[in-house]
Amino acid sequence: MFAPRIGAADSPAARVVLLANSEDPESRRVAEHYAEMRGVPRENIIALPLPIAEAITWREFVVTLWEPLMEKLTRAKWIDAIPMALTDPVGRKKYSVFAHRITALVVCRGVPLKIEHDPTLYVDSPFTQRAEFRTNAGAVDSELMMLAHPNYPINAFVPNPVFQNENPGVTERAQIVKVSRLDGPTVDDALALVDRAMAAERTGLLGRAYVDIGGLHAIGDQWLESVVTQLDDLGFSPVVDRAPSTMPATARCDAPVIYFGWYAGSINGPFALPGFQFPPGAIAFHIHSYSAATLRSSTSGWTGPLVARGATAVVGNVFEPYLELTHRPNLFLRALTRGATLAEAALFALPELSWQTVVVGDPLYRPFAVSGPEQLKNLAALPPRIAGYAVLRRLGALTSAEQRSEAIRLARDAQRDVPCLAVGVALAKLLRESGDRESAASALGFASRLKAFRADEWALAREAALALAELGRSGQAFELWVTLLGIELLPKELRVAWLPDAIKAAQGAKNPTQLSAWDKELTDLTAPKP
Repeated sequence: MFAPRIGAADSPAARVVLLANSEDPESRRVAEHYAEMRGVPRENIIALPLPIAEAITWREFVVTLWEPLMEKLTRAKWIDAIPMALTDPVGRKKYSVFAHRITALVVCRGVPLKIEHDPTLYVDSPFTQRAEFRTNAGAVDSELMMLAHPNYPINAFVPNPVFQNENPGVTERAQIVKVSRLDGPTVDDALALVDRAMAAERTGLLGRAYVDIGGLHAIGDQWLESVVTQLDDLGFSPVVDRAPSTMPATARCDAPVIYFGWYAGSINGPFALPGFQFPPGAIAFHIHSYSAATLRSSTSGWTGPLVARGATAVVGNVFEPYLELTHRPNLFLRALTRGATLAEAALFALPELSWQTVVVGDPLYRPFAVSGPEQLKNLAALPPRIAGYAVLRRLGALTSAEQRSEAIRLARDAQRDVPCLAVGVALAKLLRESGDRESAASALGFASRLKAFRADEWALAREAALALAELGRSGQAFELWVTLLGIELLPKELRVAWLPDAIKAAQGAKNPTQLSAWDKELTDLTAPKP
């Protein structure tokens, strides 16, 4: 069941075209790695001598990228078109295009990211009535989506004919080339995008879902509320933060395999914790202007930093696209859950083309290729560290259906085979709510013996320590606090927030030495600077 998919002669992978920068050896490396992993023929790699910079001019885009790429695609019959003697206002040769056979165009790290506005090329169009749309600045990838419809005006945008179109016709599909990008702060980040996608396709999504609402505009919150409903229907029991600010660093955020949210300029909250990593296959969608202004930074914006932390499918904006012209999160998720690939879902969710959005990830990625029930049937074959999240997802569905006894049985059985701290916390809560405090404490007692936690598990470990203390297991709660506060990478913000509870645990465990040490540490951390 969990065998990797291999490209065949007539498969979608055989019709993927890879675009690399011949001036950047790492760009070719990304293309070759993707081709090997997905079974894309090596002859589908097109390497052009391109500028190294992320931002280029329209002149550079036309001369170094668009024109030579269009020539190669038409010559190889990827695009069925006849060149014309005319040129458009930007200097590009015009074509009469009939069809194309490209599953997706994969833009590899090293290919420029965005095109700067050129005032000498600006002219008004029907879509430039509003001042904010009077620009020809755009994402390289978004312009390349127009390869099969090349005689388009570059100012403002072009309406997407398949936007929220459940059954687009041949004519609509033929006008657009689906494009995604394998890119990130490092070449290893770019290479890992396909590895993580294929791993998740073998196992299904393993983790929790988080939705961070409370942005600047009501329509954005409405989209995200729709995402919450969809995730509930899928059995993910999403954690929802409706506060005006983004999730705090102290929030529980273990195994975030699905994240939708807004609205902050650069990555923050639990995602910015040192060493934080997403589980394989993670979908990470943060709405913000300039979220992909650069993909070479692990701290600036959201798109690059999310990829650097292990996200597998990410969207972003290279400039200021304005909210109504960004990818719609509810439509994006809807398409993915119906079996669409990443490239298909992103296109379905995007109102406009020739604009400012990018999609980062394997275009063939299908995150919902394996269902929750299938995961439970093959629990032993799942990665041990996160296998328990398949159980956790089922527990949420059973609890919502008021089937608590069945949920408790499932959790107990799973803890014997694939013990998981998140399942242990959930089981203890179920038992405590049923009135069996002693069994609840026993179900969570193993947490005190754990000696290592990932950054995404820090708040989960805190939750376990608080539960143990509440259940009368002061000694075990204390042991867990010793391990958690002994983590050198634990930042000051978390230490200040959590030390008061640790101090209470030390009091309960009657350990005056540690009590004194923690009390002094809290005093030192909170003392005003001279």
